[in-house]
Amino acid sequence: MARPRHILAAHSSADYVGRIIAVANQKGGVGKTTSAVNLAASLAAAEHRTLLIDGDPQANATSGIGVERANIESTLYEVLLGATSIANVRHRSVALKHLDVVPATPDLAGAEVELIDRPRREQSLRTAVEEVRDEYDFILIDCPPALGLLTVNMLAAADGLLIPLQCEYYALEGISQLLNTVHRVQHGINEDLAIDGVLLTMYDARLNLSRQVATEAREYFGAKVFQTVIPRNVRLAEAPSFGKPIILYDIASAGAQAYLAAAEELVNRSAHTDKKSTKASRQLEGAKRGE
Repeated sequence: MARPRHILAAHSSADYVGRIIAVANQKGGVGKTTSAVNLAASLAAAEHRTLLIDGDPQANATSGIGVERANIESTLYEVLLGATSIANVRHRSVALKHLDVVPATPDLAGAEVELIDRPRREQSLRTAVEEVRDEYDFILIDCPPALGLLTVNMLAAADGLLIPLQCEYYALEGISQLLNTVHRVQHGINEDLAIDGVLLTMYDARLNLSRQVATEAREYFGAKVFQTVIPRNVRLAEAPSFGKPIILYDIASAGAQAYLAAAEELVNRSAHTDKKSTKASRQLEGAKRGE
């Protein structure tokens, strides 16, 4: 397929090597998995080395990206329990040359119970993903629609959080619960976790409600809200049933174009964030040396 060069134009891959982004919202049906799958595919199409980790026991990201259940031997479940490594369970070049996938099955739900009595239980994914981090430019994690131990594990492993927010009634309700969880993770497990952005989904410009929610979100989150909005789009809804990301199902559709634009924003935001982090690290090291 044609390479979407506009995503590549802003930065070299060295600007954001191994950035881990958790895609999370405890409310279901907000476009979380759709966003994780299609952002991962859009990044991979632009030749960014991308790993998609399906962290949701519903396993919709696994099927939606085209990994067939019959071809799955081990999953994230075994990784979290320490039985194997991410390198052993990932499927290489799924749908696109630069896209690898760590699949899930409903068995993953059992990991939440089995991890409870383990030491450093919140660090299981972080430990596992560090082994392959340097092999990728971006690692996207599709989190469960809940705020339990699985989601905490994924936030503990992440550098940044991307929040899909549907443009519907009650959209902002419950976000405070997610942010409270983020704050707890920041203070107790992963102090470097940042909010990379809020992505508005299911937007319908014809509806006053969509415009109102978008306005409220921008007032609440400010510059954290992506300029790109993801529209309600029939082709976008159809693509998962064919096991394809939208750019392979219908790249001319409004949904495909929106996710390509959102991926470009994500690249720009990640490069900017990582450069700030690098600068801060250099300043800290200089201070330690008395410079």
